Amino acid sequence: AAKMSASAPALQVIHTVASMRRLRSTFLDTVSLVPTMGMLHAGHMSLIRLAASQSRSVIVSIYANPTQFASAEECTTYPSTLKADVALLEKLDEVLRREGSLGRIEAVFAPTDREIYPFISDSTDFSTTSGRGSYITISPVLSQRLEGADQPHHFIGVATVCMKLFNVVRPHKAVFGEKDFQQTLVVKRLVDDLFLDIEIVVGETVREEDGLAVSSRNVYLGNGRTRKVATVLWRALCAGARAFYGEGEVVREKILERCREEALNEQMVQERMDLSQRAMFKVLYFEMSDLGSLEDVEEVDTSKGALLSGAIRMLPLETVAENEGAGLRNGTDTIRLIDSIVLKPSNTQLVEEV
Repeated sequence: AAKMSASAPALQVIHTVASMRRLRSTFLDTVSLVPTMGMLHAGHMSLIRLAASQSRSVIVSIYANPTQFASAEECTTYPSTLKADVALLEKLDEVLRREGSLGRIEAVFAPTDREIYPFISDSTDFSTTSGRGSYITISPVLSQRLEGADQPHHFIGVATVCMKLFNVVRPHKAVFGEKDFQQTLVVKRLVDDLFLDIEIVVGETVREEDGLAVSSRNVYLGNGRTRKVATVLWRALCAGARAFYGEGEVVREKILERCREEALNEQMVQERMDLSQRAMFKVLYFEMSDLGSLEDVEEVDTSKGALLSGAIRMLPLETVAENEGAGLRNGTDTIRLIDSIVLKPSNTQLVEEV
């Protein structure tokens, strides 16, 4: 059943599929869904504002989907911040009211695992290969490159949970962030292939002042050396983008080489530092891909553009001083970070250096 917060104005926090469907049946105008995994931040707020500018009713889902995590451990240790998230949403909804926005946040859909995956008997077994229940399989070209290369079941989990959320909420529009560019393509393919009457809206990436993409994972970075070095991913992508925009470079390997050089330079700087001062990282990939299919682009067609993307893994700190701001689990995590830049067709502005 729907549960009301004691504070006013209170958002409905709905935990069951049946309750969400009952509420949805009362909406007579346009509905937008903003799917999240919680730990809400400025990027989510931007997406919700975008949804409220296009629809009368906005539903924010908060669900840490177990089938898209790389491991059961990563899933079980993912922080649950529902109370704080709902408080943020209530504040934003009040701002939307004062601003006279077209839409308002109608409810938070925060289902349990049992509601979303009723066929799972063992709460630790959410493997997409377990043979229980139904899953959505996405084209390997879209789902098994880039983020799917070493997480082959990730986008099966993403597509499956999106299909479930779409069926429960029945939105006219669903809003996703451009930072997870591959995810947006997977969801668009899902909608197109299965003839879902939903418009996928993509909001721009929100960045910190130093260029780091706002992400729920950033709480693991802290505010010290790991957080500072993590900007290398954005800096590396910008180096590649400057070669394209500033020098007219279109050859894949030459653009990617600029990215790798920037990352390697930072790695060398860190290697020369004392253990107590450095933050090491591993480059997972830099790629240049077609904006629609994600297939490799050997040379950018300037009439079409391309996607320049990358991922790094921040490694655990080798020594951690007391109170040094080493993040949610005090520097013991490996933290996967992803980012991308859309190399736009001709007549685009030079990417600013960070």
